[in-house]
Amino acid sequence: MVAGDTRSTERLNELRARVTGRAEADGLRLVRFLYCDLDGVIRGKATGLSSLGERLETGIGLTVAMQAFSMLDHLADVEGMGPVGEIRLVPDPETFVVAPYAPHVGLLLVDMLDQERRPYEADGRHFLRRMSERAARLGLNIVAAFEPEWTLARRSPDGEWEPFDESLCFSSDGMTAAADVIDDVVAALEGQGLPVEQYYPELGWGQQELSIRHAAALRAADNHLLYRETVRAVAHRRGLRASFAPKPWPGQPGNGCHLHLSAWDEHGANRFAEPGAPHGLSALGLHFMAGVLDHLPGLLGLTCPSVNSYRRLQPQTWASAYRAWGPDNREAAVRLASPFWGHEAESTNFELKACDSTANPYVALGGVIAAGLDGVGRELEPPPPLLVDPHTMDAQARARAGAVRHPGSLGEAIQNLKADRVLLEALGGRLSTAYLAVKESDIEGLATEDETLEYSSHRFRF
Repeated sequence: MVAGDTRSTERLNELRARVTGRAEADGLRLVRFLYCDLDGVIRGKATGLSSLGERLETGIGLTVAMQAFSMLDHLADVEGMGPVGEIRLVPDPETFVVAPYAPHVGLLLVDMLDQERRPYEADGRHFLRRMSERAARLGLNIVAAFEPEWTLARRSPDGEWEPFDESLCFSSDGMTAAADVIDDVVAALEGQGLPVEQYYPELGWGQQELSIRHAAALRAADNHLLYRETVRAVAHRRGLRASFAPKPWPGQPGNGCHLHLSAWDEHGANRFAEPGAPHGLSALGLHFMAGVLDHLPGLLGLTCPSVNSYRRLQPQTWASAYRAWGPDNREAAVRLASPFWGHEAESTNFELKACDSTANPYVALGGVIAAGLDGVGRELEPPPPLLVDPHTMDAQARARAGAVRHPGSLGEAIQNLKADRVLLEALGGRLSTAYLAVKESDIEGLATEDETLEYSSHRFRF
């Protein structure tokens, strides 16, 4: 069992039996064991059905080097993460789904364990589990939802990939153009137990936004991996491609992955909500948000963690370019979302706009929780909310409001992360060392290349 796993051996055996029974009943031939590496790329191995029962308990071996691989498939120089040594990819049986888009294939998400059956310290999923447990000890059960934007692409007559259409933001024409592929995506998501809540064509050509329901923190990150796999696979089966890159094409709006967050007590009450308080936000919610804002300069190294991310974080693009917050302010890094009428307490949450799908969702969400809990522990107060676009303010007014410009590059964000003791201590030595090395490998690998390689290398990696 994995540390923090409260399920009994009997319960795990029951879950494993269900997986093998379902796999056999559905005529599966392969089951993929998937994980997200530290550069946000979804990787994995697969087992044949004849070995599934054994692999559910013992996992599949993986070289320790893989958590030091970058999105460019460069091996970062990390001590103890080279050609010698192996960990195990041990699946969480509760994550099992049949892939609606791949014949005879099942999917399982995994925990990484060392040879002593202990959690591998460079595993992002283990990090998020630790941060969720830290919050739970304070009576805060974190609930989250990743809200990704992505761009559909098709081949042009000259063989180059280009945006799928030129439809307008929220246009019914855009819905009609993408109707067939969106119908397939919705069916595939709901077939995996991921209920769709909202859909619309976004501002960019070919850009889509389709959100699924929130879940407990670990499950929300798991769901985001399944979501990305589903969208990309469905598009591929229709001869298209889907890009979750922050800026897949110059001159087009970028793709964010807004992270919604709330915290609940054991009785089912939203700890961020306080009816009658300004904006309906509790003191605890303010402290948590203040922690996120306080750590944002380094936190961006976890939530906007690619070289390409910083092409998106520009003023007056609704992506957020300043460290600020405000009710429904879509130019602020943190937006306090309007609650639903008649369900104000249940729907109170805030949205981190400075986040995208190049992030490992476990690392990003774990970092946000660590930052928020630091704010709660120190009872930090956020600056006053901004009700205007920070970019329209003069420099003195922005300074008074604490609206500091985001780092201008991944390199700057990584330097900020290196200086953030709270985040580094939360990540732990092994995870932080490997993570920083991978990011520095990306920066170095793209530094001497022109922007063409940057765009092409990010476009369909995520």
